[in-house]
Amino acid sequence: MAQYMKVSKLVRLVGTLGVTAVCAVGLTACASGSNGSSGVAATVNGTEIQEQTITDYIQNFRTSAGVTSEDDWGSWMAQYSTTPSAVREQVIDYYTGIELIKQAADQYDVTVSDDDVDAQVEKMKEKYNSDDEWTSALSSAGMTEDSYRSNVRVAMLENGLKSKVSTSDTSVSDDDLLTSVEQYGPYFSGAKRSSQILFDSSDTDTAQQVLDQINAGTLDFETAAKTYSKDTASAADGGDVGWDMLNSFVTEYTDALSGLSKGQVSGLVNSEYGIHIIKCTDEYTAPDSITSLDQVPTALVDYVRQVLQSQSSSQAYSSWYSDYKDQADIQVNDMPKGLPYDLDMSKYQESSDSSDSSSSDDSSSDSSSSDSSSSSTDASSSSN
Repeated sequence: MAQYMKVSKLVRLVGTLGVTAVCAVGLTACASGSNGSSGVAATVNGTEIQEQTITDYIQNFRTSAGVTSEDDWGSWMAQYSTTPSAVREQVIDYYTGIELIKQAADQYDVTVSDDDVDAQVEKMKEKYNSDDEWTSALSSAGMTEDSYRSNVRVAMLENGLKSKVSTSDTSVSDDDLLTSVEQYGPYFSGAKRSSQILFDSSDTDTAQQVLDQINAGTLDFETAAKTYSKDTASAADGGDVGWDMLNSFVTEYTDALSGLSKGQVSGLVNSEYGIHIIKCTDEYTAPDSITSLDQVPTALVDYVRQVLQSQSSSQAYSSWYSDYKDQADIQVNDMPKGLPYDLDMSKYQESSDSSDSSSSDDSSSDSSSSDSSSSSTDASSSSN
C-alpha cells in the first residue's frame, strides 16, 4: 500500500518558528570552529555539554534562518520576544534532553543497533527518487545524512525507552471509546474504503483487458487483484487498501475514488506508481447519533482506540521523563562573555516597543477620525 501513497518530504522549519522549531527538527550539521566559545556550558549527571556545541548550533541556525548580521539577529530575537541567554538556555535544554535519553537508555538496557538505524534511514531514502533528491531534502532541513542518522538513533532509543518505562495500563474502556467515537464520528462521515489492482505504467493492454473482464462480470475483482496487482501487500488481501481518511493516497487515486460509490469500479487511473483499477468497497455516513460502536466501521473504531492508547502512553512517558529529569544532577554554567551570538538587545527591544506603540497610536488616530466622520454624518443627517 505504501508503494503508491503520498510520501512526506522533510520540511524545513528553520526561520519560521524559531529556535524551538529547529530543536524539533533535530541536530543540525554543525562543524566546530574557533569562534571564541570555550569551556563547559552544562553537565548532566557529570557528562559535559561543551559551550562550543551550543554556539555551533546557534550559529548554524542563524545561517539557516538568514539572520547572520547583528541587526537581523537582534530583530529576529525581538520579534520572538527572546534574548541570547534565553536562546542558549533552550539549546542547552535540548542537548540535556538528548543526554538524558542516552543515559536512561543505558540504565534500562535499551539498545539500537547500526543495522536498525541503517534500515530506518534506507526506508526514508526510498521515498526519494534519487540520491541527489535525498541529499537536497536533508540540506533543506539543515542536516547531513550523518546528523540525520544521529537523530534516528536518538529517536529509536527514546521509542525503546518509552516501552520500558510507560508501564501504566493503556487499555481503553468501551465507555471512553464510545465517547471519543461519538466526538470524532462526524469527521469520518464520507470516508470510503477501496481496493486496487496496480499495473506497471507500460502494461496498459493487460490493464485494459482485466478491466473489461471485471466490467463484463467474467473476472472477480479480488481474484484479479491477487493475480495481477504489482502491489503485493494489498494483493494478498484482494487489493484492499483501507479507508481513505486513514491513509494518504496520491492525488490521482483520491480524485478517482471520490467519484465512485460503493461497488463501483473506476477506469484506468494513471499515477507515478503505475496504472490503477480502483473499486470502492464501502462508504461510511455518520448517523445523527452514535449510541453503539457497532454503528461505526471496525477499522475506524480501531483507529480511535489506537489514538487514545497512544495518548495514554505519551502521557505516562511524559510524567516519567519529568520525574527522571527532576532527579538528575543538571548544572548549567553562567553564560560567558564574548559569544558570537551575544549582543545588547536594548535597542532592538526599544525599536519593537516603539513599533507597537506607533501601531497603537495609529489605531487611536484612525478611531478618532472614524468617530469624527461618524459625528459629521449624523449631524448632516439631522439637519436634513
